[in-house]
Amino acid sequence: MWKQLLSKLPRKSSASGDSGQCSNGAGIQRTASCGSAPPARPPSAIRRMSSAVFPSSVVAGIEPLVSFKDVPNSEKQNLFVSKLGLCCVVFDFSDPNKSSVEKDIKRQALLDLIEFIESNSSRFSEAAIAACSRMCAINLFRAFPPNCRSGSSGGGEGDEDEPMFDPAWCHLQLVYELLLKFIGSSSLDAKIGKKHFDHSFIVKLLNLLDSEDPRERDCLKTILHRIYGKFMVHRPFIRKAVSNIFYQFVFETDRHNGIAELLEVFGSVISGFALPLKEEHKIFLWRVLIPLHKPKSVGLYLQQLTYCVTQFLEKDPKLANSVIIGLLRYWPITNCQKEVMFLSEIEEILESTSQAEFQKCMVPLFRRIAHCITSSHFQVAERALFVWNNDHIISLIAQNRQVIMPLVVPALEQNIQSHWNQAVLNLTVNVKKMLSEMDEALFSSCLAKYKEDEEKQESLEAKRKLTWEKLESAAAFQPVTGHTAVLVGHQPSANMIATLI
Repeated sequence: MWKQLLSKLPRKSSASGDSGQCSNGAGIQRTASCGSAPPARPPSAIRRMSSAVFPSSVVAGIEPLVSFKDVPNSEKQNLFVSKLGLCCVVFDFSDPNKSSVEKDIKRQALLDLIEFIESNSSRFSEAAIAACSRMCAINLFRAFPPNCRSGSSGGGEGDEDEPMFDPAWCHLQLVYELLLKFIGSSSLDAKIGKKHFDHSFIVKLLNLLDSEDPRERDCLKTILHRIYGKFMVHRPFIRKAVSNIFYQFVFETDRHNGIAELLEVFGSVISGFALPLKEEHKIFLWRVLIPLHKPKSVGLYLQQLTYCVTQFLEKDPKLANSVIIGLLRYWPITNCQKEVMFLSEIEEILESTSQAEFQKCMVPLFRRIAHCITSSHFQVAERALFVWNNDHIISLIAQNRQVIMPLVVPALEQNIQSHWNQAVLNLTVNVKKMLSEMDEALFSSCLAKYKEDEEKQESLEAKRKLTWEKLESAAAFQPVTGHTAVLVGHQPSANMIATLI
């Protein structure tokens, strides 16, 4: 088949409108040729990976190399189907020099198809829709090599591995661009399209978001959003399928490359939720978005995750209490960088929290903030003290100072006495001064209570030390002989202490 097509091809195929990199309206960057590398990267930096190989399809009907300009309008849909059949042939890009002419033919056919979709005004036939769905499935749906996925972004925000770029991208990007324009075209009837872009197609499309190639994930993000908007009947299924990906990531694998892109799509989806919020949507917040704070790699997608959470709070401010309590449940204990990120998110959430919701969670929240203030890691302590720079949070604290000051003042005083970092000390002094000016009598009372507690603690320590000294003296007069049992490593019992005293 390809020999017959090649015999009809001119010696030098045109590549009009495709020099350098051109940006289309959908935001997909088009590279100049199969051998070109990503921007600012030398060709040697591109790491090769195998593309899946699908069986060739048979091109039937009208001659696929004919231009759309050379056929009447009545035949354009048939030519469209024929060109789609031609593009069902998938090439091996592991060798750049293999089948180079055939690859150029396919590339030009894809460009022709994209141009036709942009200019077409008549409704696409069901045959054309089915052919487009089939061609996209054959070209896009493939398994990723396990050795490439083993080092994916699940390792954390410090993962410095370079992204892996698929050598077949010069064809893949055109297929993605074609799919995006086809789904968004007004010539596509959603009632017919939903049968061919069905649940199976959507699941396979979502699986591709685990791709190592960031360019591919960016295209998929845009296409997924377009599918969600086009086919309303598929919306509940998409939400459920994405939730399952999140569940698997959080509770099983702890590794996935496309979490940030999925959250970015859902940020737009959440902003379109109708009020009052359905119970299904609240469950998504509690069971999906809040547990997404658990993985070590949360830094890779925290910005998108925070946006989704704040979108929920804008829709229903009464959710603030459950969100803050959820964050406290997943609060990092040994990871200081995550702790800094959590403090930033808490501040952003508090900005949209009402007085009533704040009062429900202020005690456990400020216990945690007080603990962060005394952290030996200066960035954690610094970020916790920066909370007092927010006017809305200061207002919430001022209205509830009778509860919050007794929790915070001891931490501030402890910092002033013993913290090693000068920047933290300066911030502590500023916050202490602010609280003192807010309510001097209450502040003095909290400070006196702290000093009283410190004196009690010192007295208890002195008594404990004296008790151990008496035990040591008593033991010195009774040397161990023979088979006398000795109790090692235990605190003295209450009866023993009472006897000695």
